[in-house]
Amino acid sequence: MKKVRIGIFGTNRGSDYISALLANNADIVALCDKDEFWLNKAKAMLGDDVACYASFDEFIEHPMDAVLLANYFNEHAPFAARCLKKGIHVLSECTAAGTMADCVALVRAAEKSKAKYMLCENYPFMKFNREIKRVCDGGTLGKIIYAEGEYNHPFAGGDAKAARRYKPFEKHWRNRNPRCYYLTHSLAPIMYATGANPIRVTAMPMFYPVQDPNALYSSFCGDRLAIITTLNDDDSVFKFTGTAGYGGGGNSYRVCGINGQVENLRGTGGQIMLRYNKWTIPEGVEQRETQYMPSWNHPKEELIEKEGHGGGDFLVIEEFLNCILEDRKPDFDVYFATRMSAVAILAHRSLLERGVPYDVPDFRKEEDRVKWEKDTLSPYYGPNGEEPTLPCCSHTDFKPMDSQWNAYLEAIKTRE
Repeated sequence: MKKVRIGIFGTNRGSDYISALLANNADIVALCDKDEFWLNKAKAMLGDDVACYASFDEFIEHPMDAVLLANYFNEHAPFAARCLKKGIHVLSECTAAGTMADCVALVRAAEKSKAKYMLCENYPFMKFNREIKRVCDGGTLGKIIYAEGEYNHPFAGGDAKAARRYKPFEKHWRNRNPRCYYLTHSLAPIMYATGANPIRVTAMPMFYPVQDPNALYSSFCGDRLAIITTLNDDDSVFKFTGTAGYGGGGNSYRVCGINGQVENLRGTGGQIMLRYNKWTIPEGVEQRETQYMPSWNHPKEELIEKEGHGGGDFLVIEEFLNCILEDRKPDFDVYFATRMSAVAILAHRSLLERGVPYDVPDFRKEEDRVKWEKDTLSPYYGPNGEEPTLPCCSHTDFKPMDSQWNAYLEAIKTRE
């Protein structure tokens, strides 16, 4: 079988995919990171034959078929566009774009390129989410009218090791990340399962910052979560979070049709509950309600189980490589990806305005692109230290306590 030559840009997160790439017969030919610490860690996993670069300008000239973009969360789009312009396939970590203008530029670059673009969104490939999609595709739920997605990922307040890895410097994107922006893990699985696309969005915040003055806390967003609601192009409604931090952490999804519903059950290790109305039980089904552990139904189950994010890291890599080798369009293409980015960006603006609704653009339409092509508002610092142009929190003057911020500064003085 032909091997796809792939480079990894951003070796902190990117190194997590090395084993999945190798297990899927990819040839990792180049690494790029301006941070020597993570670059050297990744190189140690691959050996001296892999080419290493500190400059993206030099990295992109290396002979390769594809690039995995795992650089900073809000900076993927410009690098993706450069790869696409050179005819290099792109697998981009989420989110696809940090601004509305980036969404437009990315779509235009993808349309001009013969290379493929795919969002590296792994949560739809988790075992229970694969099963939810299978049930939805089977049609027994009837018309899908409502779905929920929850990505709840609180961090321990005193986790210095996590701070060093995930927020290694003061202006890091995670220190200014709004609760709406990182929503692909909650939204993508229900979009993928149902086939519905959001066309109108609104969001509300829940503000409650960490109260402990001795906690290591560096975020300028004191919101614990955002509840986001969308109206979709098939008249269904979604309710979901971005990245949330409350209660007990975990991921949960629920899809409801007019005949029944399917969901993964919290606290059960991934069990599915499939339930119908007593008058809509499908033919051949004995019980109205069934709880069961889903199966992978995949020949590479042992390899899948070894990889991160519930096996999603293996399967998203497999899908990307197969799209290249089989010359087919990814499901998580540039339109799927930028629609989610637009939902995130506009949900945050709705949150700042206490729930004012926004129409979600269709970036296939030039009139929608023109409307947003110059919109560069961002809650993050720019790549050269430019000041944010949007607040990141519903309480726009919020900042961590001095004692919390100083604990963070002390933690990041050393490397992991």
